[in-house]
Amino acid sequence: MMTEVSTLFDEHKTRLKSQHFDTTESAIMKAYIMRKDLAVAVAVTGILAAVALSSWAGDDNPVALAKALPEANVSLDQGLKASEREGKPISGKYELEDGALHLSVYTMKGDQFSEVILDHKTGAVKKAEKITDADDLKNAKEQSQAMASAKVSLDKAVTEATKANSGYRAVSVVTTLDAGKPVANITLMKGEDVKKVTEKLD
Repeated sequence: MMTEVSTLFDEHKTRLKSQHFDTTESAIMKAYIMRKDLAVAVAVTGILAAVALSSWAGDDNPVALAKALPEANVSLDQGLKASEREGKPISGKYELEDGALHLSVYTMKGDQFSEVILDHKTGAVKKAEKITDADDLKNAKEQSQAMASAKVSLDKAVTEATKANSGYRAVSVVTTLDAGKPVANITLMKGEDVKKVTEKLD
């Protein structure tokens, strides 16, 4: 009788140990899976943040652009006006290319589109190149369609936007159609603070 009781007790202890092992193993596995999920989530968040940062205003990191802008003695509206010798301005922006500040303006003359690069310190035209890239050409054509019905020039629209937002500087302007009406979408900066405004062109 004692032998049977002892045997039953030993079996019970074995079952308890087995259950405890299974529970511990399950907890370890859950913790491992949670750590993996957390690592994946952190990685995905980092990727999304990088994408969002690189896509600001279509091109540049606002922090880097804010640091470079004090180098520019020429305002965006002055650059737009200076580019008129190459055609009618349809968009313009300050951008960073290989770490260097550039003032770029898209112009149209007849059915030809050019990118005009201006000296950001003097406003002089450094070069003007015909736009041939398919995506750039598509954007230029869309911008020209908006400007075709515009009664206000881009430089005047930018001037009005900066006047209405004291302390801000215009860094980009793009023409587009809003409900069939031409408008200028303007990006302004004050330090690293970014503001987007719209000016009517009709």
